[in-house]
Amino acid sequence: MGVNGIKTVTVLLTATVVVLFFMMVSASCGEVSFVQGDNAIDVMINGRRVTSYVYKPELTKPVLFPVMTFAGTVVTRGYPFEDIAGESRDHPHHTGVFFTYDEVNDTRFWAATASPPKIRQVKITGMKGGSDKGTLSVILHWEDMNGKPLLEEKRIMVFRPGVNEYSIDFSMTLTALDTTVVFKDTKEGMFAIRVASWLQEKDGTGSYISSRGAETAQNIWGRRAEWVRLEGDHNGGKVGIAILNHPSSTNFPTFWHARDYGLFSANPLGQSVFEQGTGVENPKPFELTLKPGKSALFRFCMIICDGPRTKAEIDKRFEAYRK
Repeated sequence: MGVNGIKTVTVLLTATVVVLFFMMVSASCGEVSFVQGDNAIDVMINGRRVTSYVYKPELTKPVLFPVMTFAGTVVTRGYPFEDIAGESRDHPHHTGVFFTYDEVNDTRFWAATASPPKIRQVKITGMKGGSDKGTLSVILHWEDMNGKPLLEEKRIMVFRPGVNEYSIDFSMTLTALDTTVVFKDTKEGMFAIRVASWLQEKDGTGSYISSRGAETAQNIWGRRAEWVRLEGDHNGGKVGIAILNHPSSTNFPTFWHARDYGLFSANPLGQSVFEQGTGVENPKPFELTLKPGKSALFRFCMIICDGPRTKAEIDKRFEAYRK
Protein backbone atom coordinates (compact mmCIF):
# COMPACT_ATOMS: atom_id res chain seq x y z
CA MET A 1 0.00 0.00 0.00
CA GLY A 2 1.37 3.41 -0.94
CA VAL A 3 1.64 6.50 1.25
CA ASN A 4 -1.55 7.96 -0.18
CA GLY A 5 -3.41 4.71 0.55
CA ILE A 6 -2.20 4.66 4.13
CA LYS A 7 -3.30 8.29 4.59
CA THR A 8 -6.74 7.47 3.17
CA VAL A 9 -7.19 4.49 5.50
CA THR A 10 -6.04 6.59 8.47
CA VAL A 11 -8.54 9.34 7.65
CA LEU A 12 -11.35 6.81 7.28
CA LEU A 13 -10.50 5.10 10.57
CA THR A 14 -10.33 8.46 12.36
CA ALA A 15 -13.70 9.51 10.93
CA THR A 16 -15.22 6.19 11.96
CA VAL A 17 -13.95 6.57 15.53
CA VAL A 18 -15.35 10.11 15.72
CA VAL A 19 -18.75 8.97 14.40
CA LEU A 20 -18.88 6.06 16.86
CA PHE A 21 -17.92 8.39 19.71
CA PHE A 22 -20.73 10.80 18.98
CA MET A 23 -23.17 7.92 18.51
CA MET A 24 -22.26 6.65 21.98
CA VAL A 25 -22.55 10.13 23.51
CA SER A 26 -25.97 10.73 21.95
CA ALA A 27 -27.17 7.25 22.89
CA SER A 28 -26.16 7.49 26.53
CA CYS A 29 -25.99 10.86 28.25
CA GLY A 30 -26.06 9.48 31.76
CA GLU A 31 -26.49 6.50 34.07
CA VAL A 32 -29.89 6.30 35.79
CA SER A 33 -30.20 4.52 39.12
CA PHE A 34 -32.68 4.32 42.00
CA VAL A 35 -32.05 4.37 45.73
CA GLN A 36 -34.80 2.96 47.95
CA GLY A 37 -35.41 4.93 51.14
CA ASP A 38 -38.11 5.19 53.80
CA ASN A 39 -41.32 5.60 51.75
CA ALA A 40 -39.30 7.37 49.07
CA ILE A 41 -37.17 6.42 46.07
CA ASP A 42 -34.35 8.74 45.00
CA VAL A 43 -33.81 9.06 41.25
CA MET A 44 -30.12 9.44 40.43
CA ILE A 45 -28.43 10.44 37.18
CA ASN A 46 -24.67 9.93 37.16
CA GLY A 47 -24.83 9.51 40.93
CA ARG A 48 -26.62 12.82 41.52
CA ARG A 49 -30.22 13.04 42.74
CA VAL A 50 -32.56 14.86 40.38
CA THR A 51 -35.81 14.04 42.20
CA SER A 52 -37.45 11.63 44.62
CA TYR A 53 -40.64 9.64 44.26
CA VAL A 54 -42.31 10.16 47.66
CA TYR A 55 -45.24 8.05 48.93
CA LYS A 56 -45.32 8.66 52.68
CA PRO A 57 -48.48 7.42 54.49
CA GLU A 58 -49.45 10.96 55.55
CA LEU A 59 -49.62 12.17 51.95
CA THR A 60 -52.91 12.07 50.05
CA LYS A 61 -51.07 11.23 46.81
CA PRO A 62 -47.57 10.23 45.75
CA VAL A 63 -45.43 13.04 44.34
CA LEU A 64 -42.06 13.75 42.77
CA PHE A 65 -40.32 16.16 45.13
CA PRO A 66 -38.11 18.09 44.93
CA VAL A 67 -37.42 18.30 41.20
CA MET A 68 -34.01 19.65 40.19
CA THR A 69 -32.17 20.30 36.94
CA PHE A 70 -28.84 18.64 36.13
CA ALA A 71 -27.14 21.79 37.41
CA GLY A 72 -28.95 21.46 40.74
CA THR A 73 -31.54 24.22 40.36
CA VAL A 74 -34.74 23.35 42.22
CA VAL A 75 -37.76 24.05 39.99
CA THR A 76 -40.50 22.99 42.43
CA ARG A 77 -42.02 25.09 45.21
CA GLY A 78 -40.93 23.95 48.68
CA TYR A 79 -44.23 24.53 50.54
CA PRO A 80 -45.78 22.63 52.27
CA PHE A 81 -42.79 20.28 52.70
CA GLU A 82 -40.19 23.01 53.23
CA ASP A 83 -40.41 26.49 54.73
CA ILE A 84 -38.64 28.86 52.33
CA ALA A 85 -38.55 32.58 53.15
CA GLY A 86 -40.63 34.70 50.78
CA GLU A 87 -42.27 31.73 49.10
CA SER A 88 -46.04 31.65 48.52
CA ARG A 89 -48.08 29.46 50.88
CA ASP A 90 -51.32 29.14 48.91
CA HIS A 91 -52.89 25.89 47.72
CA PRO A 92 -51.15 23.39 50.03
CA HIS A 93 -52.40 20.56 47.78
CA HIS A 94 -50.08 21.76 44.99
CA THR A 95 -47.07 19.58 45.84
CA GLY A 96 -44.16 18.83 43.51
CA VAL A 97 -45.21 16.85 40.43
CA PHE A 98 -48.56 15.11 40.91
CA PHE A 99 -51.43 13.39 39.10
CA THR A 100 -54.96 13.60 40.47
CA TYR A 101 -58.47 14.91 39.74
CA ASP A 102 -61.17 16.64 41.74
CA GLU A 103 -64.57 15.15 40.92
CA VAL A 104 -64.47 11.36 40.65
CA ASN A 105 -67.90 9.96 41.60
CA ASP A 106 -68.27 13.06 43.81
CA THR A 107 -64.96 12.34 45.53
CA ARG A 108 -62.69 15.38 45.47
CA PHE A 109 -59.16 14.04 45.17
CA TRP A 110 -57.52 17.21 43.81
CA ALA A 111 -57.73 19.48 46.85
CA ALA A 112 -57.36 16.80 49.53
CA THR A 113 -54.67 17.53 52.12
CA ALA A 114 -55.87 14.94 54.66
CA SER A 115 -57.16 11.45 53.96
CA PRO A 116 -59.64 10.13 53.13
CA PRO A 117 -59.84 10.42 50.17
CA LYS A 118 -56.43 9.18 49.15
CA ILE A 119 -54.40 7.89 46.22
CA ARG A 120 -52.50 5.11 47.96
CA GLN A 121 -49.53 3.20 46.69
CA VAL A 122 -50.20 -0.53 46.69
CA LYS A 123 -47.09 -1.96 45.12
CA ILE A 124 -43.81 -1.16 43.37
CA THR A 125 -43.86 -3.38 40.27
CA GLY A 126 -40.58 -2.40 38.65
CA MET A 127 -37.40 -0.43 39.38
CA LYS A 128 -34.65 -0.78 36.79
CA GLY A 129 -31.79 1.63 36.06
CA GLY A 130 -29.54 1.77 33.02
CA SER A 131 -27.09 3.72 30.89
CA ASP A 132 -29.75 5.38 28.74
CA LYS A 133 -32.89 5.26 30.89
CA GLY A 134 -34.36 4.16 34.18
CA THR A 135 -37.89 2.85 34.68
CA LEU A 136 -39.99 3.00 37.84
CA SER A 137 -43.42 1.31 37.84
CA VAL A 138 -46.06 1.32 40.58
CA ILE A 139 -49.68 0.37 41.25
CA LEU A 140 -51.93 2.84 43.10
CA HIS A 141 -55.51 2.77 44.37
CA TRP A 142 -57.77 5.83 44.29
CA GLU A 143 -59.80 5.44 47.52
CA ASP A 144 -63.02 7.40 48.21
CA MET A 145 -64.21 9.01 51.46
CA ASN A 146 -65.09 5.57 52.83
CA GLY A 147 -61.70 4.10 51.95
CA LYS A 148 -63.20 2.11 49.06
CA PRO A 149 -60.93 1.82 45.98
CA LEU A 150 -62.66 3.29 42.94
CA LEU A 151 -59.76 3.07 40.51
CA GLU A 152 -56.55 1.16 40.06
CA GLU A 153 -53.74 3.19 38.53
CA LYS A 154 -50.78 1.58 36.80
CA ARG A 155 -48.10 4.24 36.53
CA ILE A 156 -44.86 3.94 34.58
CA MET A 157 -42.19 6.65 34.83
CA VAL A 158 -39.24 6.47 32.43
CA PHE A 159 -36.34 8.79 33.21
CA ARG A 160 -34.07 9.63 30.25
CA PRO A 161 -30.88 11.73 30.48
CA GLY A 162 -30.14 14.20 27.69
CA VAL A 163 -27.75 17.04 26.96
CA ASN A 164 -28.30 19.71 29.66
CA GLU A 165 -31.68 18.17 30.38
CA TYR A 166 -33.56 15.03 31.30
CA SER A 167 -37.07 13.88 30.51
CA ILE A 168 -39.65 11.86 32.39
CA ASP A 169 -42.14 9.91 30.30
CA PHE A 170 -45.28 9.35 32.39
CA SER A 171 -47.85 6.70 31.49
CA MET A 172 -50.88 6.44 33.80
CA THR A 173 -53.58 3.85 33.10
CA LEU A 174 -56.72 4.25 35.22
CA THR A 175 -59.03 1.22 35.46
CA ALA A 176 -62.44 1.24 37.16
CA LEU A 177 -62.73 -1.54 39.74
CA ASP A 178 -66.14 -2.86 40.81
CA THR A 179 -68.24 0.25 40.16
CA THR A 180 -68.78 2.69 37.30
CA VAL A 181 -66.57 5.76 37.68
CA VAL A 182 -67.52 9.17 36.29
CA PHE A 183 -65.06 12.05 35.99
CA LYS A 184 -67.13 15.23 35.95
CA ASP A 185 -65.75 18.11 33.90
CA THR A 186 -63.78 20.44 36.19
CA LYS A 187 -60.75 22.67 35.85
CA GLU A 188 -59.20 21.09 38.95
CA GLY A 189 -56.85 18.54 37.41
CA MET A 190 -54.83 16.65 36.37
CA PHE A 191 -51.10 16.19 35.59
CA ALA A 192 -49.32 19.08 37.26
CA ILE A 193 -46.23 20.68 38.75
CA ARG A 194 -46.16 23.56 41.22
CA VAL A 195 -43.10 25.59 40.33
CA ALA A 196 -40.68 27.65 42.41
CA SER A 197 -41.55 31.32 42.98
CA TRP A 198 -38.84 32.62 40.63
CA LEU A 199 -40.28 30.50 37.79
CA GLN A 200 -43.88 31.65 38.12
CA GLU A 201 -45.16 34.22 35.63
CA LYS A 202 -46.65 36.58 38.23
CA ASP A 203 -43.98 38.30 40.34
CA GLY A 204 -41.37 35.97 38.85
CA THR A 205 -39.39 35.57 35.64
CA GLY A 206 -41.42 32.79 34.02
CA SER A 207 -42.98 32.94 30.57
CA TYR A 208 -45.29 30.40 28.96
CA ILE A 209 -45.52 29.44 25.29
CA SER A 210 -47.64 26.73 23.69
CA SER A 211 -47.37 24.58 20.57
CA ARG A 212 -50.10 26.75 19.05
CA GLY A 213 -47.92 29.88 19.48
CA ALA A 214 -49.92 31.34 22.39
CA GLU A 215 -47.99 33.16 25.10
CA THR A 216 -48.77 33.91 28.78
CA ALA A 217 -51.01 31.91 31.10
CA GLN A 218 -53.97 34.13 30.25
CA ASN A 219 -53.87 33.08 26.58
CA ILE A 220 -53.02 29.41 27.23
CA TRP A 221 -55.44 28.63 30.07
CA GLY A 222 -58.44 26.55 28.99
CA ARG A 223 -57.19 25.98 25.45
CA ARG A 224 -55.92 22.89 23.70
CA ALA A 225 -52.25 22.45 22.79
CA GLU A 226 -49.91 19.56 22.10
CA TRP A 227 -47.32 20.98 24.49
CA VAL A 228 -46.59 23.97 26.73
CA ARG A 229 -43.23 25.28 27.91
CA LEU A 230 -42.53 27.45 30.98
CA GLU A 231 -39.11 29.14 31.11
CA GLY A 232 -37.51 31.64 33.48
CA ASP A 233 -34.26 33.26 34.58
CA HIS A 234 -32.19 31.90 37.45
CA ASN A 235 -28.66 32.85 38.48
CA GLY A 236 -27.94 34.45 35.13
CA GLY A 237 -29.23 31.61 32.96
CA LYS A 238 -32.42 30.16 31.54
CA VAL A 239 -34.19 27.21 33.15
CA GLY A 240 -37.31 25.62 31.78
CA ILE A 241 -39.97 22.91 31.99
CA ALA A 242 -41.90 21.56 29.02
CA ILE A 243 -44.88 19.22 29.21
CA LEU A 244 -45.78 17.25 26.08
CA ASN A 245 -49.03 15.33 25.59
CA HIS A 246 -48.88 12.06 23.65
CA PRO A 247 -51.47 11.44 20.89
CA SER A 248 -52.43 8.11 22.51
CA SER A 249 -53.53 9.97 25.63
CA THR A 250 -57.22 10.43 26.48
CA ASN A 251 -58.87 13.45 24.81
CA PHE A 252 -55.69 14.55 23.02
CA PRO A 253 -54.63 17.32 22.63
CA THR A 254 -55.12 18.22 26.25
CA PHE A 255 -56.54 21.42 27.68
CA TRP A 256 -54.23 23.44 29.96
CA HIS A 257 -54.86 24.67 33.49
CA ALA A 258 -51.85 27.01 33.40
CA ARG A 259 -51.77 29.72 36.07
CA ASP A 260 -49.51 32.74 36.42
CA TYR A 261 -49.02 32.08 40.17
CA GLY A 262 -47.09 28.87 39.50
CA LEU A 263 -49.50 25.99 38.85
CA PHE A 264 -48.57 24.34 35.54
CA SER A 265 -51.13 21.66 34.75
CA ALA A 266 -52.43 19.63 31.81
CA ASN A 267 -56.09 18.69 32.18
CA PRO A 268 -57.74 16.72 29.34
CA LEU A 269 -60.97 16.11 31.30
CA GLY A 270 -62.20 19.63 32.03
CA GLN A 271 -63.49 20.17 28.50
CA SER A 272 -66.85 21.91 28.97
CA VAL A 273 -65.56 24.11 31.80
CA PHE A 274 -62.61 25.25 29.70
CA GLU A 275 -64.72 25.79 26.59
CA GLN A 276 -67.20 27.87 28.59
CA GLY A 277 -64.36 29.84 30.19
CA THR A 278 -62.81 30.69 26.83
CA GLY A 279 -66.05 31.67 25.10
CA VAL A 280 -66.62 28.58 22.94
CA GLU A 281 -70.20 28.36 21.69
CA ASN A 282 -72.16 25.34 22.89
CA PRO A 283 -69.56 23.84 25.25
CA LYS A 284 -69.61 20.05 25.09
CA PRO A 285 -69.10 17.95 28.24
CA PHE A 286 -66.48 15.23 27.98
CA GLU A 287 -67.48 13.47 31.23
CA LEU A 288 -65.22 10.46 30.99
CA THR A 289 -67.09 7.38 32.21
CA LEU A 290 -65.40 4.07 32.96
CA LYS A 291 -67.49 0.96 33.56
CA PRO A 292 -66.01 -1.78 35.76
CA GLY A 293 -62.88 -3.19 34.12
CA LYS A 294 -62.60 -0.38 31.56
CA SER A 295 -59.50 1.81 31.36
CA ALA A 296 -58.25 5.20 30.18
CA LEU A 297 -54.64 6.11 29.35
CA PHE A 298 -53.01 9.42 30.23
CA ARG A 299 -49.53 9.99 28.85
CA PHE A 300 -47.24 13.00 29.22
CA CYS A 301 -43.55 13.76 28.89
CA MET A 302 -41.95 16.35 31.18
CA ILE A 303 -38.61 17.83 30.15
CA ILE A 304 -36.46 19.63 32.76
CA CYS A 305 -33.96 21.93 31.01
CA ASP A 306 -30.82 23.89 31.84
CA GLY A 307 -30.59 26.59 29.20
CA PRO A 308 -33.18 28.03 26.78
CA ARG A 309 -35.40 25.98 24.49
CA THR A 310 -37.06 27.63 21.48
CA LYS A 311 -40.49 26.76 20.16
CA ALA A 312 -38.87 25.15 17.11
CA GLU A 313 -36.74 22.95 19.38
CA ILE A 314 -39.74 21.79 21.42
CA ASP A 315 -41.69 21.18 18.19
CA LYS A 316 -38.95 18.77 17.10
CA ARG A 317 -38.99 17.06 20.49
CA PHE A 318 -42.75 16.62 20.24
CA GLU A 319 -42.49 15.07 16.77
CA ALA A 320 -39.95 12.56 18.08
CA TYR A 321 -42.10 11.89 21.16
CA ARG A 322 -45.29 11.26 19.20
CA LYS A 323 -43.50 8.66 17.04
